[in-house]
Amino acid sequence: MSTIHTNPQGRSGTAVKDPKRTAKLEHWISKRVGQAMTDFAMLDEGDRILVAISGGKDSLTLLKVLKARQKRVPIRHEIIALHVLSNYTCGGADNEEDLRQFCRGIDVEYHMAPLNISLDMGQKKIGLNCFWCSWNRKKVLFEWADRLGCKKVALGHHKDDIIETTLMNLLFQGEISTMVPKQSFFDGRILIIRPLCYVEEDMIRAYARASGFVDSFCNCPAGRQSNRKRIRDIIEHMKRICPGVKNNIFYAPGRINSEYLPRFGKIPPAGTPTTGE
Repeated sequence: MSTIHTNPQGRSGTAVKDPKRTAKLEHWISKRVGQAMTDFAMLDEGDRILVAISGGKDSLTLLKVLKARQKRVPIRHEIIALHVLSNYTCGGADNEEDLRQFCRGIDVEYHMAPLNISLDMGQKKIGLNCFWCSWNRKKVLFEWADRLGCKKVALGHHKDDIIETTLMNLLFQGEISTMVPKQSFFDGRILIIRPLCYVEEDMIRAYARASGFVDSFCNCPAGRQSNRKRIRDIIEHMKRICPGVKNNIFYAPGRINSEYLPRFGKIPPAGTPTTGE
């Protein structure tokens, strides 16, 4: 899984900036973000939005587009960036100062929250995995959102993330569920929003390259053989057979046909093996 981080100091590997292409792609992405924010009522007057930035292409694209839109939308709101600096990384910014400079360059308030992820929970040893890492990061995000007076936390999950999550939950959890564009926590005190939910990863990757970001790769040992990686490979294979497979999966949770769904009595736990006759 590739990620992209800023390189304002011009280190080797910097992509060649293309202002015209950047503007065109930003316009396209911004339209989809605007549609998502309208469809799911993500923005309210006086909002303080905490944008989680890892240093990867998705979160930086989200921050840059939200900041550009802030000048145009008629709803007054503030944007604050937070980078969770963990002892484990999926390949985001290799230099925290880069993110600080990036935010300063687009006039966004920036904060850094240190996180030491422990692999111990009481007497139980926990192996490093994406869920445990994500859970710890989300906990820090919620704490900082409360500290900074932000009711909304914006995450950089895009359309492909949602599609992959839908299949992962079906195959590995035995349930029909996915990432939702807007999700309430703590009785509505904090809302997670995903403004990139209508934007595919290929478009974000193209925008990041045109903007002059640097391409790097995931260096987390748990990420190379993750279930998400396996699902991504399945989807890529299926696209050769059915080009519209991604849209089919994306919209499937909204097309529930209850007449063709059974009503089970006792439902076994997810992952329960079947027995053949």
